[in-house]
Parts: sequence; structure tokens; C-alpha cells
Amino acid sequence: MNFDDQHIWHPYAKIPNAVPTYLVESAEHVYLNLEGGKRVIDGMSSWWSMIHGYNNPVLNQAIKDQIDSVSHVMFGGLTHQPAIDLCQLLIQITPPGLDKVFLADSGSVSVEVSLKMALQYWYNKGRIDKTHFVTPRGGYHGDTFGAMSVCDPENGMHHLFQGVLTTHYFVTKPNLKNTSIALADLKKVLKESHNNIAAMILEPIVQGAGGMNIYEPEYLKGARSLCDTFGVLLIVDEIATGFGRTGKLFGCEHANISPDILCLGKALTGGYMTMAATLSTAEVAETVGVLMHGPTFMGNPLSCSVANRSIDLLLSSDWENRILQIENIMKSELLTLKKHKSVSDVRVIGAIGVVEFESPLDMKVVQEELIENGVWLRPYGKLLYTMPPYVIKDEELLTITKAMSAIVNSFKD
Repeated sequence: MNFDDQHIWHPYAKIPNAVPTYLVESAEHVYLNLEGGKRVIDGMSSWWSMIHGYNNPVLNQAIKDQIDSVSHVMFGGLTHQPAIDLCQLLIQITPPGLDKVFLADSGSVSVEVSLKMALQYWYNKGRIDKTHFVTPRGGYHGDTFGAMSVCDPENGMHHLFQGVLTTHYFVTKPNLKNTSIALADLKKVLKESHNNIAAMILEPIVQGAGGMNIYEPEYLKGARSLCDTFGVLLIVDEIATGFGRTGKLFGCEHANISPDILCLGKALTGGYMTMAATLSTAEVAETVGVLMHGPTFMGNPLSCSVANRSIDLLLSSDWENRILQIENIMKSELLTLKKHKSVSDVRVIGAIGVVEFESPLDMKVVQEELIENGVWLRPYGKLLYTMPPYVIKDEELLTITKAMSAIVNSFKD
């Protein structure tokens, strides 16, 4: 075994890892060049972040231009133009009313910040009893302790920590068929417990790592209305859904709602640097006052610079039609897989394509077959899914869908 196998922890893995790790020597466009000369299409966008692909000359130049000026400076008592430009841009493009911005290190941290905002908001209003959160089952919001506490308590990745996590309120997972039932359950919980609940947190339209579950915009509208009725803040986690992934710039736009607090991450910098943001309304910010959080690398100039260029690159492109084309190809290629007995469901929205199997997949076996077919995907549990870079060509996308079909066809019906 090599050094990596013996000494390096990888995400959700042990040492040595039971599933092989592949050494990437370089990357270009949508391709990863692996050790030994194997070239694969990255159908994961490096966990949904590399929307413009790898080695993008515009984003490369943004980093190069910034590093000669200032690579990092503390954000406490200091500021810089890339951060100012980014915050102005985020306020312009996000749902109406979100005009205060906290720049964070990662998606998980932006969720932590959102939870702190909600707790401080009610504390400063004299409502020290409002210390819990409500969230749909099936959700995923990150790996830090506050974020873990609002992830699905049974089927999530954090069940081992149940004994030390704060217990919150979990309601029926919405899907494409049960909107009224899910909203009725949410209403029941809010009616009974709103005096103890600071905020509701959810992922709009698509629940990501918790199961790639898609639901109706009506649930979002209903959740917004119920939170208003019962005096509960609404936090929307757009870390996975933001910047066009679902076919709208932000998932909130499917229902034309604005949250009180919004979390962003992943594609914010086009996958180049780790960065996230938490936006709030003026009313929330003014009530919170001094927010008790301050990451060392908050507002990093390199991250801000590449985020500005990434967003500009997205908005100046014909991204809406491109996402629609990706969606149409995946629907055409993947929806027919529902007929197989090994498949329990196929779901497609925007640049997200999901095949859910009846039984858990053997990640090692499936990944090896995918790589043999020139594709990099990271299956987990019963799910085989793709979230390709937006710059992917049709024939490259077809390579991914054909590789996914080959996995389905390897199961005997």
C-alpha cells in the first residue's frame, strides 16, 4: 500500500480506505487525468462545485491577478475591494430582501452561522425559549456539530453522534406526491411548538446528500407562509442548489419566495477555493447586532476574486438554456431505466440526474466499472447520480448517462 492508503483520511472513510482512491495528475475542462494515463469525465463537478470545469482560463487569471496584490488579510477591522464587490453582487442576484452578507469558510460553517443568527435574533428579542430548529427529514446541511443536529437523524451520516447532538424537531420529508401531507405535519409541529422554535431550515426543491430527493415548489411556499404565521424564521440552504443547478439561479425562485436567512457555498467560487456566504434580511441583522462568529480566513481575497469572476462567467453565459439541454438529455437517457427491477426510482431536475436502486450499491465495484467506461461518479447507498459541470458537451454527457445505464444493466432483472 502507498502512503495515502496508510496515513490519509478521506471523506467518510477509514484508514486504509476500503474503496480505492485514484491519484489525479491534472484536470482540464470536464476531464480528470488519473495516474497511469486513464482519463475520465467528472460527472460530479467535484461535489457539485466545478460548474465551469477545470483549468478555466478566466478563473485561473482571477487568482493570478489577485495573488500579486494581496492573497490574504484578516477581515476583523479591515476590508478589501474583492469582498465589497462580491457582497454587492450577491445582494443583487439573490432573492429580494437579503441585503446583509457574512462571508464564511465553507458550507457547513455558513449553516452554523445561520443557526447562530436565528438563536441570537430571538435572544435579543427576549425570547430565550426559542432555542430549537425544525427541519424536514431527509435533509443534509453539513458535518459540523450544529449542522449535524439538523441533518436527518436516522438515515443521515451523523447517527453516531445522536447522544451528544441537540435534539430538534423533524417533520415529514416532502416529495413530489405528498405536499399537502408534509405541510400538514409541519403546521402541526409549528402550532404545538413554535414557542420553542427559532427557525426552520431546509434545502429548496432538492434535498442533496441526504438522498437526492426532489419535491414540489408548493411545499416551499407553504413553509414560508407557515413560518410567518407562527413567528419562526426561515433558513434556506442553497449550498447545493444555488448558482443554477436546479434550472433556476436559486432554488427559492421555483416558488418565488425569499427566506430570512440564506446559505450559499460549493459553486460560489466555481470550485476553485473554499468559500461560503450567509445572507440575511436587514431586520434579522439589526436584531442580531454583533454576530458571535469570525473565521480566520473570512473574506479571503483570493476566494472573493475568483467568486466574482465565476458568477460573472455564469451570468454572462446562456446558462439557463444549457441547464435545460442537460436536463432534457438526462431525462431522455435515464428515465427509461425505471423499468428495471433493480431500480426503484429515477429523478431528474436541472443538471441533476439520480438513479435510485432497490438495494445498496457496492461502491468499489461500481466505481471501477464507471472508470473503465471513462466516467467519474461517486455513488453512495442506493444512489448513483450525476451533477455534471455546466460546460459539458452533449457527447460527454451521453458518455456519463451510458455509463450509468451500464451499471443498471449489470443487474439481472
